[in-house]
Amino acid sequence: MKIYFSSSSPFVRKCMVVAAELGLAEQIEKLPSAANPVTRDQTIVATNPLGQVPTFFTETGQALYDSRVICEYLNHRGNGEIFPSDPDRRWQALTEQSLADGILDAALLARYEKAVRPAEFQWEGWTQGQMEKIVSGLGYFEKAIAGKDGVVDISTISLACALGYLDFRFADYDWRSAHPALAKWYASFSQRPSVKDSAPPA
Repeated sequence: MKIYFSSSSPFVRKCMVVAAELGLAEQIEKLPSAANPVTRDQTIVATNPLGQVPTFFTETGQALYDSRVICEYLNHRGNGEIFPSDPDRRWQALTEQSLADGILDAALLARYEKAVRPAEFQWEGWTQGQMEKIVSGLGYFEKAIAGKDGVVDISTISLACALGYLDFRFADYDWRSAHPALAKWYASFSQRPSVKDSAPPA
């Protein structure tokens, strides 16, 4: 198996955390990539028209994208319960994965506005709107995190990757003060080897 890899991509990280939790990480070859929202990596575009990471290749060479599809494949490949088999738990985990991914999407858009868009075209209202999505999403998880100690599924993995990205790219954003329950949970979950070993570079 192979994956177009970027150590700074939270969505690549999500895939690698899932792979590690299932004992599959060592079977995945990390392919170099230069994905960019403006100047697209044509090597990736050749197999994924969106030109984004993660793009994953199964052992038979089938290309899979995005992270949600890749994680489902890895769970199937590893006969895991990262995606719970119980219907009620599964739909809840999928919904919370979507919310955590939405937090990440908003964070990426806010970052691109500052880091990629020329200064004269930057729109503060746009950035503020994205940050408000993050605040709302974290507010949900602050209430929902109760009872998730020890739970390792696609919702908690996605959430951990979202919080890790906030720490990585928004170091001045103190999300912990307003979300003490979430901060306590993350302090514990982030010590899992799968999370520690996939952390982006300092």
